[in-house]
Amino acid sequence: MNVLFLTLAKIETLQQRGIYHDLMREFSNHGHNLYIVSPTERRENQKSSIKIEGNTTLLNVRTFNIQKTNFIEKGISTLTIEKIFLRAVKKYFSDIKFDLVIYSTPPITFTGVIKYIKKRDNAKTYLLLKDIFPQNAVDMQLMSKKGLLYNYFRTKEKALYNISDKIGCMSQANVRFLLNHNPYLSEEKIEINPNSIELVPFVEMTDNEKREIKIKYGIPNDKKTFIYGGNLGKPQGIDFLIETLKAKSDDERAFFVVIGSGTEYNKIRNWFDTFRPKNALLLSAVPKSDYDRLVQTCDIGLIFLHKDFTIPNYPSRLLSYLEFKMGVLAATDSNTDIGADIMKNGCGFAVNSGNLPAMLESVDKFIEMDGTKFEEMRQNSLEFLKKDFQVEQSYQKIIKLLH
Repeated sequence: MNVLFLTLAKIETLQQRGIYHDLMREFSNHGHNLYIVSPTERRENQKSSIKIEGNTTLLNVRTFNIQKTNFIEKGISTLTIEKIFLRAVKKYFSDIKFDLVIYSTPPITFTGVIKYIKKRDNAKTYLLLKDIFPQNAVDMQLMSKKGLLYNYFRTKEKALYNISDKIGCMSQANVRFLLNHNPYLSEEKIEINPNSIELVPFVEMTDNEKREIKIKYGIPNDKKTFIYGGNLGKPQGIDFLIETLKAKSDDERAFFVVIGSGTEYNKIRNWFDTFRPKNALLLSAVPKSDYDRLVQTCDIGLIFLHKDFTIPNYPSRLLSYLEFKMGVLAATDSNTDIGADIMKNGCGFAVNSGNLPAMLESVDKFIEMDGTKFEEMRQNSLEFLKKDFQVEQSYQKIIKLLH
């Protein structure tokens, strides 16, 4: 089959790892001809380019900055990307008849491209719903429901759902939210199809390897180490992360590693520079291979979500933590079910973001947990990953659309 994948995540090769790289590699391994369209952002100073890798054609299209940028530029990029991608598809893939179009949110403005391919090729269409916009912008007070911009994007959102033959949601809470807020959608159109990765054999690092990495980054070897890795933006509720670090700054039993980039990075950088915590380290983004090795030297993975969200987010960083057999501590809004899933599968604790006493109690539980219990929790993490987040499962759900 000829499969077209549209995404905002830059994909230059399928040799790398990531939720979209792994999913597309699964399609490639099943012998399908893949055509992937992803952006080359303006800040990278590169022209549009095309590259062939086996049965995969990778088209990187020059766009405005859209990831980890200010709200104004993000908005302009979201408005223009549909035309940019449509022009690129017409230019480079005019002679390809597509059987299937897969696309992920953000953005919700791919409707024109999808409509064009669907009409031209009679293709099936599958939406991987990773982000519910514009409601998330309303939750973060970046947009008002009374404004023209909201109404414009809400119309676009409905059009995207309508043109999709199937919508894969991150969790049961996402399915409920989608049906409650879009009653015109049929239940048959929606299924759970979460972030997924290719399972690779897990080889534990030796104590010496872990010690070397800890020495490299200045992480003590005798403390329970908590790590937050990923985007540092408003949706992550960075204020509560800072509150937690401050409240635990005198606890000599724990060490905290914060690693990432985003619109709120400077806020946390300023706090580190001013407060100078002795038991915490802040790093800007590092290459994925270095990040993976650093994560493996830590004990507990942290997830933070802003307390004001009404949409049920399900951050993909959970998968890295589960893959490396880590305990997980999630501070989230009350609408997502990621915390409930973590608790139900016995791999960590969850609290409401903003509830500092509950957060500190959970940190202490991890610090004081005996080795046997902690090892059991680590094993539960890997089992949770195997059960719910394997890329083969995701592939089978999508491909079923064509049978």
